[in-house]
Amino acid sequence: MVSGGRDDAGRDGAARERTRQLTGVVVASALVYPLLLCAVQLALAQYLTRDPVDALWWGGLAVLLCVAIAAVVRWSTGRRVTSPWLLLGLVPPGVFELWLAWPSLTR
Repeated sequence: MVSGGRDDAGRDGAARERTRQLTGVVVASALVYPLLLCAVQLALAQYLTRDPVDALWWGGLAVLLCVAIAAVVRWSTGRRVTSPWLLLGLVPPGVFELWLAWPSLTR
Protein backbone atom coordinates (compact mmCIF):
# COMPACT_ATOMS: atom_id res chain seq x y z
CA MET A 1 0.00 0.00 0.00
CA VAL A 2 1.39 3.40 -0.98
CA SER A 3 0.66 6.31 1.29
CA GLY A 4 -0.23 9.65 -0.20
CA GLY A 5 2.31 12.46 -0.22
CA ARG A 6 -0.20 14.82 1.31
CA ASP A 7 -0.61 12.80 4.49
CA ASP A 8 3.15 12.59 4.98
CA ALA A 9 3.54 16.31 4.39
CA GLY A 10 0.72 17.05 6.84
CA ARG A 11 2.28 14.90 9.54
CA ASP A 12 5.69 16.43 8.87
CA GLY A 13 4.26 19.95 9.14
CA ALA A 14 2.44 19.08 12.37
CA ALA A 15 5.64 17.60 13.80
CA ARG A 16 7.56 20.74 12.89
CA GLU A 17 4.90 22.95 14.48
CA ARG A 18 4.95 20.86 17.66
CA THR A 19 8.77 21.02 17.77
CA ARG A 20 8.62 24.78 17.30
CA GLN A 21 6.13 25.16 20.14
CA LEU A 22 8.15 22.99 22.52
CA THR A 23 11.35 24.82 21.64
CA GLY A 24 9.60 28.11 22.39
CA VAL A 25 8.50 26.85 25.80
CA VAL A 26 12.03 25.71 26.67
CA VAL A 27 13.67 28.94 25.51
CA ALA A 28 11.10 31.20 27.19
CA SER A 29 11.41 29.32 30.48
CA ALA A 30 15.21 29.49 30.22
CA LEU A 31 14.99 33.30 29.92
CA VAL A 32 12.94 33.59 33.11
CA TYR A 33 15.88 32.83 35.40
CA PRO A 34 18.12 35.65 34.07
CA LEU A 35 15.07 37.93 34.31
CA LEU A 36 14.68 36.98 37.97
CA LEU A 37 18.37 37.72 38.55
CA CYS A 38 17.92 41.13 36.90
CA ALA A 39 14.96 41.89 39.16
CA VAL A 40 16.94 41.04 42.30
CA GLN A 41 20.02 42.97 41.17
CA LEU A 42 17.84 45.94 40.19
CA ALA A 43 16.23 46.00 43.63
CA LEU A 44 19.65 45.80 45.30
CA ALA A 45 21.04 48.57 43.10
CA GLN A 46 18.07 50.84 43.78
CA TYR A 47 17.54 50.32 47.48
CA LEU A 48 20.73 49.07 49.10
CA THR A 49 23.69 50.41 47.14
CA ARG A 50 21.83 53.36 45.57
CA ASP A 51 23.95 53.14 42.44
CA PRO A 52 22.05 54.73 39.52
CA VAL A 53 24.39 53.34 36.86
CA ASP A 54 23.86 49.77 38.07
CA ALA A 55 20.13 50.37 38.39
CA LEU A 56 19.91 51.62 34.80
CA TRP A 57 22.07 48.74 33.57
CA TRP A 58 19.99 46.05 35.29
CA GLY A 59 16.74 47.77 34.34
CA GLY A 60 17.76 47.95 30.69
CA LEU A 61 18.81 44.32 30.71
CA ALA A 62 15.47 43.35 32.27
CA VAL A 63 13.60 45.20 29.52
CA LEU A 64 15.67 43.41 26.86
CA LEU A 65 14.90 40.04 28.46
CA CYS A 66 11.18 40.86 28.57
CA VAL A 67 11.24 41.74 24.88
CA ALA A 68 13.16 38.52 24.16
CA ILE A 69 10.62 36.42 26.06
CA ALA A 70 7.76 38.07 24.16
CA ALA A 71 9.58 37.48 20.87
CA VAL A 72 10.17 33.81 21.67
CA VAL A 73 6.53 33.29 22.58
CA ARG A 74 5.40 35.00 19.41
CA TRP A 75 7.89 32.96 17.32
CA SER A 76 6.80 29.68 18.86
CA THR A 77 3.17 30.35 18.02
CA GLY A 78 4.09 31.33 14.47
CA ARG A 79 2.51 34.77 14.64
CA ARG A 80 3.92 38.12 13.68
CA VAL A 81 3.84 41.06 16.05
CA THR A 82 1.29 43.31 14.41
CA SER A 83 0.42 45.52 17.34
CA PRO A 84 2.49 48.49 18.46
CA TRP A 85 0.73 48.20 21.83
CA LEU A 86 3.15 45.46 22.82
CA LEU A 87 6.04 47.90 22.67
CA LEU A 88 4.00 50.73 24.17
CA GLY A 89 3.44 48.48 27.18
CA LEU A 90 7.10 49.00 28.07
CA VAL A 91 6.64 52.75 28.49
CA PRO A 92 4.94 52.83 31.93
CA PRO A 93 7.59 50.66 33.66
CA GLY A 94 10.31 52.72 31.98
CA VAL A 95 8.78 55.99 33.16
CA PHE A 96 8.40 54.57 36.67
CA GLU A 97 12.06 53.50 36.76
CA LEU A 98 13.13 56.91 35.51
CA TRP A 99 11.01 58.54 38.20
CA LEU A 100 12.69 56.37 40.84
CA ALA A 101 16.18 57.05 39.54
CA TRP A 102 15.70 60.77 38.84
CA PRO A 103 16.88 62.05 42.27
CA SER A 104 20.08 60.02 41.97
CA LEU A 105 20.68 61.15 38.39
CA THR A 106 20.28 64.86 39.12
CA ARG A 107 22.78 65.03 41.99
